[in-house]
Amino acid sequence: MTNAIELNHISKSFGEFSLKNVTLAIPAGTICGLVGENGAGKSTLIRILMGALRPDSGTAAALGVDVSAPEFLNAKEDIGVVLDEGCFPETLTAPQVGRVMAATYRRWEQDTFDAYCRRFALPEKTAFKDYSRGMKMKLTIAVALSHQAQLLVLDEATAGLDPIVRDEILELFNEFTRDETHSVLISSHILSDLEKLCDYIAFLHQGRLLFCEEKDALLEQYGIFNDTAEQAEALMPEAIVSMETTPYGGVRALVRRDLAPVGFQLEKPTIEDIILALVKGEKQ
Repeated sequence: MTNAIELNHISKSFGEFSLKNVTLAIPAGTICGLVGENGAGKSTLIRILMGALRPDSGTAAALGVDVSAPEFLNAKEDIGVVLDEGCFPETLTAPQVGRVMAATYRRWEQDTFDAYCRRFALPEKTAFKDYSRGMKMKLTIAVALSHQAQLLVLDEATAGLDPIVRDEILELFNEFTRDETHSVLISSHILSDLEKLCDYIAFLHQGRLLFCEEKDALLEQYGIFNDTAEQAEALMPEAIVSMETTPYGGVRALVRRDLAPVGFQLEKPTIEDIILALVKGEKQ
């Protein structure tokens, strides 16, 4: 299987913040969720991937093309980008944005764009500056899905959308990857969205990539222990990722299943359980 995205030993420093030796490969035809706290480096990594920011060291490639190569300018035709803030001129309306994009992309599909604008109920006469954050995201997503892109790169693309519209957008991304040549990289703070949508989860923490794993394998790797402190004594210390006392004197812990005693009762975790426990475990 070829990779839609390859990041090799990427490092980048800004004052006190730095991305540290990030290596990441996302197979074509899959959806990868990029998670991490504010300031973890998600947006920096995405800007490096899009060639908007040069790394201090390492290489980045999208759709098989090095982002620092002259050919990447043409490869951008095949990439749909949604950043956390819309980037269209403030005075343009949605139809005017469509006309600008028609002159920008060789494979622009005006009918597709118009259909998305209707589906998202975007007003025809309202200027971009007067859009709500959710409307701005909808317009940017409509553009990203209207020029036959093979790769979508989405930075907080569902932020500011109500749950019903978020579900609709997630389904659109799911439909997009039913074509085996299509891939998605999406960063989000809404971990339940990523758990619903993604094949892979990549976790950035303080500029370091702690893991990039298949979502299903990740969920099988860990379990939640929720019982008494006496019961917890049966766990080897190396089995416990993080542990905390509950308000009623019990114990809740994220546990590595392969190191737990045979037959030990563990609940299935969510991606949010795993991420939060890993951060707590580092602090502990």
